[in-house]
Amino acid sequence: MITSLKARPLTFDAEHKMQFLFALRSKGVTDTRVLEAMEKVDRGRFVTGLFEDRAYEDMPLPIPCGQTISQPSVVGLMTQALNISPRDKVLEVGTGSGYQAAVLSQIARRVYTIDRHQRLVREARAIFDDMDITNITAITGDGSHGLPDQAPFDRILVTAAAEDPPGPLLAQLKMGGIMVVPVGQSDAVQSLIRVERTEAGLEYDELRPVRFVPLVEGLGRET
Repeated sequence: MITSLKARPLTFDAEHKMQFLFALRSKGVTDTRVLEAMEKVDRGRFVTGLFEDRAYEDMPLPIPCGQTISQPSVVGLMTQALNISPRDKVLEVGTGSGYQAAVLSQIARRVYTIDRHQRLVREARAIFDDMDITNITAITGDGSHGLPDQAPFDRILVTAAAEDPPGPLLAQLKMGGIMVVPVGQSDAVQSLIRVERTEAGLEYDELRPVRFVPLVEGLGRET
C-alpha cells in the first residue's frame, strides 16, 4: 500500500506515478494498456474532501451518496479482465466518481456509463469535461436494466454487486462480448465473475474475492 503523504495538495507527479504503478503491478495488473491508461488518469481528480490526501493509496474511499471509489488495483484488474480492444463500445453500470469510466475511455472507442444518482453523474461529467475526455456518455438511470437503446455492447462492466449476473445486462452483450461483474450478497463475500458470450453459450470464470456496494434498482434520491 502506498504510504499517505502529509504535504498538501498532492499531485500525480512522477514519484506518485512510480509508486502507484508499482502497487498495481504487485497486485497483478500487468496489461501494458491498462497500466498506461491508469498512469494517464489522475485518481486525485476524483477524490475530494477529507480523503483527498489518500487518493494515491491502494484502497477504496467514500464518495457522496453512500458510494465508494474502488481501490486502484481492483479498477485495474477489472479493466484487465475485460480485454478491451480499441474499437470496443463499453457499458459501465455504476458511474460513481467517474474514475473507472475515465480509465476505460483511454482504451475503448466509446464508453457509456450509467448511475442511479444524478449528483454523481453531474459531478463526473464536470470532471470529464475538465479533463477533455470526449468519448464518455454519462447518463442518470437504472443501471440494472442497462441501456437497451445503445445495445449491444462489446464489453460490460458492473461496479456494484448483484446476486447473479443480471439477465437484462447479459442480453445486451454482443456475441464474443465480455462482462465483468461482482456477484454475491451485499453482507457476505462476493466474487468477481467474468462472463463471455460464445456460440456455445455463456462461459463463467471466477476471478477473485471482492467487496462492492449492492446493485440497486430504481433511481437514487437527489442530494
